[in-house]
Amino acid sequence: MIDIINENLFHLSTSATSYVFTVGNNGELLHLYYGKKIDVSANGRNALIQKWSHGNACSVVSDDSRHMLCPDDEKWEMGFMGKGDLRSPAAEVIWKNGGTTAEFVFENYEITDISEVCDAFKKACLPHSYDEEGGKGEALKIILKEKTERVKLILYYCIYDDCDVITRSSELVNCGQATFTVNNLSSLQLDLDADVIKVTSFHGDWAREMEKCDVLLTGGKFVNESRGGNSSNHSNPFVMYSEPGATESAGEVYATNLVYSGNHRESAEFGGHAKCRILTGIDPDFLSWPLKKGESFMSPEGVLSFSDKGYGGISQNEHKFVREHIVRGEWKHKERPILLNSWEAAYFKISEGKLLKLAKEAADCGMELFVMDDGWFGKRDDDKSSLGDWYDNKEKLPNGIKGLSEKIKALGLMFGIWVEPEMVNADSDLYMAHPDWAVKDPERDHAEGRDQMILDFSKSEVREYIISQMSDVFERSNCDYVKWDMNRNFSDFFSQGGKAEDQGKLPHAYILGLYEVMETLTQKFPHILFEGCASGGNRFDLGILSYFPQIWASDDTDAVARCTIQNGYSYGYPQSTWSAHISASPNHQTLRRTPLATRFAVASMGVFGYELNLCDLPSEEIKEIKEEVEIYKKWRKILQFGDFYRLGGRVTQESFDRYSGGFLSARLDTTLTRNIIVSKDKSEAMGYIVNAEIHPNYSHTSFRTAGLDDEKLYHFCNREVKYDIRRMGDLVNMLSPIHIKQDGVIHNLVARFKKLDGETEDYVARGSLLNNAGVNLTQTFAGSGFGENTRLYADFEARMYEICEIKEEFLKGSADDQNNEESRE
Repeated sequence: MIDIINENLFHLSTSATSYVFTVGNNGELLHLYYGKKIDVSANGRNALIQKWSHGNACSVVSDDSRHMLCPDDEKWEMGFMGKGDLRSPAAEVIWKNGGTTAEFVFENYEITDISEVCDAFKKACLPHSYDEEGGKGEALKIILKEKTERVKLILYYCIYDDCDVITRSSELVNCGQATFTVNNLSSLQLDLDADVIKVTSFHGDWAREMEKCDVLLTGGKFVNESRGGNSSNHSNPFVMYSEPGATESAGEVYATNLVYSGNHRESAEFGGHAKCRILTGIDPDFLSWPLKKGESFMSPEGVLSFSDKGYGGISQNEHKFVREHIVRGEWKHKERPILLNSWEAAYFKISEGKLLKLAKEAADCGMELFVMDDGWFGKRDDDKSSLGDWYDNKEKLPNGIKGLSEKIKALGLMFGIWVEPEMVNADSDLYMAHPDWAVKDPERDHAEGRDQMILDFSKSEVREYIISQMSDVFERSNCDYVKWDMNRNFSDFFSQGGKAEDQGKLPHAYILGLYEVMETLTQKFPHILFEGCASGGNRFDLGILSYFPQIWASDDTDAVARCTIQNGYSYGYPQSTWSAHISASPNHQTLRRTPLATRFAVASMGVFGYELNLCDLPSEEIKEIKEEVEIYKKWRKILQFGDFYRLGGRVTQESFDRYSGGFLSARLDTTLTRNIIVSKDKSEAMGYIVNAEIHPNYSHTSFRTAGLDDEKLYHFCNREVKYDIRRMGDLVNMLSPIHIKQDGVIHNLVARFKKLDGETEDYVARGSLLNNAGVNLTQTFAGSGFGENTRLYADFEARMYEICEIKEEFLKGSADDQNNEESRE
């Protein structure tokens, strides 16, 4: 909702938040408040505005009419160079005369709807949020004018009431004759009253994305940025800012994100006056955009949210926003198929026969989609050649991708294919024909990554070629799924044939070109399920999710590592957007061995699939996989689209862990992660607990839920567990009448026919009990004794708990049965 009071106080509100700013006496735009919803109708401006009776000592005075105002000690909607605000600006320009001072003042405003803002983004070739209700959600345009130059700055605000999100963006318009250069245009600025703030950001590298990092900021500046040409696995654009005492369920938390896939920068900065400035947008180190007469430049869309219910509250806001206002198209709410990907089963060593054998096993296990990964085109036997040559390798596929697809579909499976459209190898027909299409400076030695170069998507001829080639591949294969990969960072930013003064446009122009290609292909092939990938999570952002409904979270398929990675994503992205696969044990990235049940539990928390050689698995594991597939199909809608809650464990430790040197998580809780996914109507839920390293003589733990309806009655139970007797080692001799040699012939023979019964968790309780007290789980084996209901819970074990609403009559019937039993006694 947008309220405008006295034509100078703007109150933007969602269901639980208020965002308030005002026009100052000299046309400046002053930020007043963002946080929990408030009423500003009764002279709110006077109460909120910062009071001035005299200027601060040594403060810069911008003009005589504002001699009492210190620009460096004020909260602004947008900060600029010059005029005394010494903090980082939200916008930086260089005028024709070389000057950098800018002073934008209020000219007008317009209340409009989200669809009009969407039109502005489309004109700028940028992805954006949207309102499915005909685009009629409320939006606000604030028009500012530069006091000296004929330039306007338009600030856009979109209100998403249903998820407590406000999006912001900025547009510079050159209304004059002279060209000037845009060096920085932030998507949003938020100035807060604060003397300390905890910044939570997510960092890493290949195979270890989204590692949560907390920094307590009391002064100076914190920067989170990407410099490799993409949103990056080094620094995801999603960042949270909170009061130091905030927890998973309580405390004030702000969050920002960016609908963009290129170089970005987020910063939190304290000046000298207990105010924190938050900025997010394109990294200004990689922007130099000449703006000619009549042209405009628009920033990507920034996403802003607030919750006083801690990190969990922010996550619920972000998840709903992404699901309902970012992801779009046929697969927005459609359940995603269970797939088998050929990569870790065969790598480049594929053939039609090998692939069909894998696909037959997948179909027999109940899977629904078979994906042929890298190695099918050109003369591609490794990563050193053929990128750009998107014709069939007839030695591997004698009948081409068309023939293979037809045979795969005859098995009852959908067919998927891997592509890497943005890249070219030097050893390729494409590069030989068009070396000037590569992003490289021909006067310098080129720095390659993974033996490949990046195609210059700022060139229209390159975009047209890729659209044509990919259209041919998709049509020829009649594919249902596409894995779109991107396996290197930018190094040399140089567009061959471009003017020297335009080279600073390339990092952003490339991303705009990429969006044009993605938009064209997703519109042309709306039925295809596209999955983004960039060496795993090197480009996991809201820009890609505006075209592709899911992204490969990490090339690391190790279940233990994935707990940290997936929980990191869960702070800002719903589980329907990250894909997760069961792979072999030992894992190909870590060589860690984990039980199949653990790999299933962790992978089922995302968009689920398999990536291993089914043909080499023992029959016992194939049987278990078939059971997993059936379980996932039964629970798929909830697991993909339910509400995701983090319940604790090492990967969600709060600030105490930082100050205790890890003592709390290492000694009192051996759990790696605990999560729960709850259906929208709160009638069903799946709980997860994954162990890290076992510690002796910690034999009891509990499982406390979140998100259930306090009044509803639930049945809480675990998946039936059977243990391989060999897990007990030679302790089996404590029960056996004859001596059994560990791992000997008799030991293995007994294991084929005898399984140990696992624990049974079977309880009926109200949601209030489960949410607030939790269930005390059965005793864990702790070095002595193994009873009929003992939980074997070793290193990297996992458990899944089904929680289903039951009728009140069940409780009455259970009580009657208990009374009858007591009467018989």
